Amino acid sequence: MSKQKLFILALIIFPLLGYSQKNKSLLINEILILNDSNYIDDFGERNGWIEIFNASYAPVDIGGMYLTNDLQNPRKYKIPKGDPRTIIPPRSYIVFYANNKPTHGILHLNFELKNSKLVALFESNGKKLVDKMMIPADAKPDISYGRLEDGGTELGFLKKTTPKATNITEEKETSAEKFGKLDPFGIAMAIIAMSVVFSSLALLSLIFRNINKVYNLNIKAIFKRRREEEPQAEAQEEGIPGEVAAAIALALHMYQQQIHDNETTVLTIQRVSRLYSPWSSKIYGLRQTPR
Repeated sequence: MSKQKLFILALIIFPLLGYSQKNKSLLINEILILNDSNYIDDFGERNGWIEIFNASYAPVDIGGMYLTNDLQNPRKYKIPKGDPRTIIPPRSYIVFYANNKPTHGILHLNFELKNSKLVALFESNGKKLVDKMMIPADAKPDISYGRLEDGGTELGFLKKTTPKATNITEEKETSAEKFGKLDPFGIAMAIIAMSVVFSSLALLSLIFRNINKVYNLNIKAIFKRRREEEPQAEAQEEGIPGEVAAAIALALHMYQQQIHDNETTVLTIQRVSRLYSPWSSKIYGLRQTPR
């Protein structure tokens, strides 16, 4: 597979992974079925409501998804897109009013919770379920039902209704408060503090002891010793063994002997019968007289 195909595949897969992760962070956190004297909507009316919690640490746009009270009709109410109110901040909430009055705004649903058995949130394709919450049959007025902790798995009736707020209404003991109950006289705390101090002192002692050894090193003596050893090594390297010198001399001698081949030259001189040069003779250029 070429690099171009891998790049295109990555561009397709990564947004889908991010979208899937975004949807998993949306949870139905709290619902109020019967509202007699509780939360009032922007029209001054009291209705049942659904709170959705964004459990991630990034804003999530819930626009385009579906809310329903019937699993057979997952696309019962489509949350409109493009409205800034549908963007849930990190670790925050959004409340929808189940009053069967969708004309009052995008946060008003087209169904009620009084005769419903569940509430479900579906993805924008209307097929994949994101989260659902069963509505208890013994619901009482002005008592909400939901997760005992925001984003938790344990469900139950809440002591206080908390629309657009955390479901934890009681202050939890901090770690320091729990430790204070376990160690009221501070003995364990003193032992821990002393052990930390003494272990730190022991570590510092080891560090300073090693630093002292480094400072006590005579660096000049070390360099002087190295300088004295270097000339001896150079002198040993300069000497050439006799066997090596003899081999070099023999090789040079053989090379000189093989530069030229053995050559023999023989000159042969043959005496001619005529002592004069035929080139300067004029007898061959004279006319012969007839007899």
